[in-house]
Amino acid sequence: MSSNSEERLTIEGPAGSLEMLVTRVENPTAVTVICHPNPVQGGTMTNKVVHTLMRAARDQHFCVVRFNFRGVGKSAGEHANGEGEVDDCLAVIDWALKEFELPLWVMGFSFGGYVAAAAAARMDPAPTRLLLVAPSVERLPFADLIPLACPAVVMMGEDDDVVAPSAVFELLDGQPGVEVQRFAETGHFFHGRLVELKESVENVLTLG
Repeated sequence: MSSNSEERLTIEGPAGSLEMLVTRVENPTAVTVICHPNPVQGGTMTNKVVHTLMRAARDQHFCVVRFNFRGVGKSAGEHANGEGEVDDCLAVIDWALKEFELPLWVMGFSFGGYVAAAAAARMDPAPTRLLLVAPSVERLPFADLIPLACPAVVMMGEDDDVVAPSAVFELLDGQPGVEVQRFAETGHFFHGRLVELKESVENVLTLG
């Protein structure tokens, strides 16, 4: 859509400046904040899965806020093993809610999936919905967040080589308010399956 616009902004976060990419659409229905994968492994807000989530949300008339966690890109500070990154996410959410005054979805991929769920757990009121792609449930205390703070959709590749699919399914399958969508023959980064991922995310956003 020619009416879309993207701008790079900086806000003050708990550990210094936070770098953001903000995508605006005309007549938006909601806003989403997207959390990127593990910075220690090269994760940034321009990761291809994060970018796919942005495109899906944008195309379904969501304004989108991506951001770099502390110590990534032009964001100040140092990696904080998840705890500080949750604080970063909450600062971005606070900005997004004030900027857009729209219903909020929080999304996250891998490490960012944990951060998104942990941030939601500290919010009152909670977000409208969580959308988590291959959330990190083993290396971070995800189990402490159960039950999740709001309804959630979890998208998981059955051949994930970074996050054990069995751990995700065991923890989240059957949880109240949680829908788990399985992607056959799909690895952690959804190589060759990004079009399918985008379509699945759009379907979730359309249904609300």
